[in-house]
Amino acid sequence: MHQTSAQKQKPLLFALGALLGVVVFLLVFGTTTLDIANDSFCRGGYIEKDIQQHYAGWLFYRQDAQGWPLCVTGAMNTPEGLSVAYTDSIPLVAALCRPLAAIWGGTFQYFGWFTLLCFALQGGFAALLCGLFVPGFIAPLLGSLLFVTSPILWERVFRHTSLGAQWLILAALYWYFLLRRQGRCGTPGLFAVNVLAIGIHPYFLPMTYGITLALCLEHAVQTKRWQRPLAFFACNLTATGLLGWVLGFWSGRATSGGQALYGYFSMNLNALWNPSGVGGVLFSRILPAQNQVNGNYDAFAYLGLGVLIALPIAVFVLRHHLAQILRTHWALALASLALTLFAVSHVVTANGVNLITLPLPGQLIQLCSVFRSGGRLFWPVYDLLVLAAFLGVCRLPRPVLGAALLAAVQVWDVSPALAQRGIAMAAAQQTEAFPSALQSNFWQTVAGRYDHLESMQGMQDDALHLALYAADNGMTTNDPFAARYDETALETRREALLAELAEGTLRQDSLYCFADEGAFLQAVEPVKELAWCGHVRSADGQYSWYVIAPGLQGTTFDSLCTVYDENYPLHLADYTDALWNRGVLDATKQTICFADSPFARSKLENAAALCAAGNEYPILNVDTSDPGWLMVTLEIQDATVLWDQELTTR
Repeated sequence: MHQTSAQKQKPLLFALGALLGVVVFLLVFGTTTLDIANDSFCRGGYIEKDIQQHYAGWLFYRQDAQGWPLCVTGAMNTPEGLSVAYTDSIPLVAALCRPLAAIWGGTFQYFGWFTLLCFALQGGFAALLCGLFVPGFIAPLLGSLLFVTSPILWERVFRHTSLGAQWLILAALYWYFLLRRQGRCGTPGLFAVNVLAIGIHPYFLPMTYGITLALCLEHAVQTKRWQRPLAFFACNLTATGLLGWVLGFWSGRATSGGQALYGYFSMNLNALWNPSGVGGVLFSRILPAQNQVNGNYDAFAYLGLGVLIALPIAVFVLRHHLAQILRTHWALALASLALTLFAVSHVVTANGVNLITLPLPGQLIQLCSVFRSGGRLFWPVYDLLVLAAFLGVCRLPRPVLGAALLAAVQVWDVSPALAQRGIAMAAAQQTEAFPSALQSNFWQTVAGRYDHLESMQGMQDDALHLALYAADNGMTTNDPFAARYDETALETRREALLAELAEGTLRQDSLYCFADEGAFLQAVEPVKELAWCGHVRSADGQYSWYVIAPGLQGTTFDSLCTVYDENYPLHLADYTDALWNRGVLDATKQTICFADSPFARSKLENAAALCAAGNEYPILNVDTSDPGWLMVTLEIQDATVLWDQELTTR
């Protein structure tokens, strides 16, 4: 009778938890992100640029002809194409929303509704998980509040939208504990969670599968029967791989694309009490920011003041049961240990110090770099610690009061940070021109003129403005604008394009864009009579591109554009190492650096002085011995004043 009553309570408990998640979402973000025609926060870059990448991937996919596998688009990474899984565009949702977007016809963004759904599911599964250990409704809902205000959730939502689906971990933990009680090794719900994980973000796979593997191992050891757990696990892996194939995960080669290797984004040993979030936000009213190094910021795992206070209480209250808990859940404990060690990585850091770098074979590091942001894999352990803190206070004489105090302290501690995230969302929606950095009338002139955007260099911070621009104007691009792609193939294509330019050949349907002035100056001379060539900046000067626009030679643009001609200025190149600082030799501060190019050589040939801001600096020597660079020694006291200046010669 009691079991039947508990079963009846589950749907209501889940619904109340889901409602709690929705309420928290609406209190912080409001309803503006739920307008599918409002994409300003996607274009404006919430917190950082990543959401621009997610949205650009969706735009490329939406405009391209539907092919197979479903989420592969040839509009980016042309001609091979790439799955939008690698732009973190939530491939399963993209595939489901594509027909809806076709019916809608106009601007269509799904990131707001996806995030709202994540909050609802986070609250619902958190309530069910807490309800497995604490009876009634009030205490489990207070426990759910801990998870819907979780700092690791708020650090990701909208910034890395797909990683807001942390309910997958809570669902896996819920079914783990439920099935352990029932003596079963599998259920359709757990099966679905593992399959859905690859359709949302592959980083969830080792987390949910680690929990599932622990369940299967414990069941097999306890029952001494391996066939059923092995069959469940194998079938689950097969279904996951099949969905990955449908969504294009296995289409083409997706390497690291030159990004940091495993160990860079590791978890600092201070992560549990370091409230320092991205964007300078502190997730604590009390605790100060701690030092960190390398990419430790991506392994953010602040527990919150309430949980930090409650954990020692939980250890004390449960001290007589800890050994039994470990014996019962030994595989989950081993999985937690493995995930923690992977998160800390072989590059062990504490505060601002690299304690030790353990030697690992290069091939193993490359393998681990499949999940190069390894610090994220700590999240299941994080959720278990929050759950343990909740269960500890619920074992006190007045469990509801204990849970209420824990939730109150936790929310009080993190609420200012949540409010700041809401303010950041409002700021991201103030974008007036789309994309925001392309204010020059050059971009309006070339819109619709070209079919293809040739990105002539690797990913740059301002490349995502080009991605949005290309997608908006129906252009394809050779740039993947993705976290992972086939770097070798991309560089081969770019070398072929540079060879064409060197021969004086232009593709009339293509706009060529360079990030680096030196590379632009190396390539532009043979085609300067066949195109408008020059430098295009954003209004604030923060972003800039060097472009070759075929067929527009002689066209005049606004003041944000500098045409490449005989009056084009020289600029110092950023040659930075132990001796050089942004193109100036620190030892003397008289020797400066230019990227070697026919243009720079012609300017410096027979020149007597460099001129800047009305001043002349006699040239004492030009050194061409360093391949790719021109070192010029001037009669000047401190050449750092020339950095970022437009220079002419006399």
